[in-house]
Amino acid sequence: MKTNYEIRYAAHPEDAKNYDTKRIRRDFLIEKIFAPNEVNMVYSMYDRMVVGGALPVGEVLTLEAIDPLKAPFFLTRREMGIYNVGGPGVVKAGDAVFELDYKEALYLGSGDRMVTFESKDASCPAKFYFNSLTAHRNYPDRKVTKADAIVAEMGSLEGSNHRNINKMLVNQVLPTCQLQMGMTELAPGSVWNTMPAHVHSRRMEAYFYFEIPEDHAICHFMGEVDETRHVWMKGDQAVLSPEWSIHSAAATHNYTFIWGMGGENLDYGDQDFSLITDLK
Repeated sequence: MKTNYEIRYAAHPEDAKNYDTKRIRRDFLIEKIFAPNEVNMVYSMYDRMVVGGALPVGEVLTLEAIDPLKAPFFLTRREMGIYNVGGPGVVKAGDAVFELDYKEALYLGSGDRMVTFESKDASCPAKFYFNSLTAHRNYPDRKVTKADAIVAEMGSLEGSNHRNINKMLVNQVLPTCQLQMGMTELAPGSVWNTMPAHVHSRRMEAYFYFEIPEDHAICHFMGEVDETRHVWMKGDQAVLSPEWSIHSAAATHNYTFIWGMGGENLDYGDQDFSLITDLK
């Protein structure tokens, strides 16, 4: 196996508005989440969130404590949310064993223990996408399925944004320190997410897009309300959203995305909305 990581530094919005396409993609887009028998991750200075993925194919992959953590184990001072977006898989955390099927999630609290990822079938490998944030105390590990989720049906087909928001790793379902994660599924014929757009300056966010056909793409919108930018993305890619930035998208096909937040509070509804007509 192989572990790869990189550090992404935070940007001031006055600086970010001058970035060209190459710089925006370098600083915010995470193109490589999955590669066979690799654990790939980005350590972001936005609330020190780690965004990454593990793709075990005939090997058991270990979640290693990367150097920026300066810790004996990855979870020594961190909590983690994991979603399986591939075939059936297994996550082991210390002596605990969790089986995760497609679109099932797992919360791991902080503590000194080894975490491993494996697939049940190498011909249909599991794909584990994860977000991790610093944690000031330990909360119990817990598997969460869509049946456990708080589901909010929103939007309409006429507005091209009919979607189900599955709130899964949120404080209404289980206790966490900072981490809040969920999965939004867009209905066929709908392509817009998070519109009207909003920001929440108390929290940063990361979006992971999947279930996008190979010959289609998604356009993610970021930036300040009056100074927006766009990032073209493919499936199985993620993007960082600073606290000062909107986070919305439209695609050439309906899709699913996983959102993960971390910061000052756990209130899902803590959002500052803007009018669609105010976007520039």
